[in-house]
Amino acid sequence: MKKLHFSAPIEIREGNPYILVKHEYVTKLRPGWRKPLPVVIQINGEPKIPWHINMMPVGNGDFYLYLHGDVRKASQTKVGDTVLVDLWFDVTYQTGPQHPIPTWFSDALKKNETAQENWEKLIPSRKKEILRYFSWLKSEEAIDRNLKRALLVLSGKPGRFMARSWENGS
Repeated sequence: MKKLHFSAPIEIREGNPYILVKHEYVTKLRPGWRKPLPVVIQINGEPKIPWHINMMPVGNGDFYLYLHGDVRKASQTKVGDTVLVDLWFDVTYQTGPQHPIPTWFSDALKKNETAQENWEKLIPSRKKEILRYFSWLKSEEAIDRNLKRALLVLSGKPGRFMARSWENGS
């Protein structure tokens, strides 16, 4: 398994901290890869149990490595810091959602035909990301708030959900 080790600054894009992983590095992991790339990462040697995430293609061969808050907290880093990145291909990656659709979400989709259609059109990695996020919600207030946002954007109305701008249901 090929592991990359390099330093790079943490930047911010549309409110999301990320590290730009240059094409030269990506080709060492997976030559010619153009879709979301499943990787395992550590920043400054943290977290102790490496983090699994998809790097997102920029379009020119480079990839965005978005940094989850848990990774930034464990590595005690922030936007503007130059960090040491350890990164390797995630051989355990499985496509599609790994978390079940919560009943409260599936019931709401059944009542909203447009939202249901747009949910079905989402790429598997986006569904997986949303369902993973939903699995972390604990309070009724958080569930209600996120359900309303999800249905709004999946209904085709413009809005923000999960740190992204949505339009026309995607």
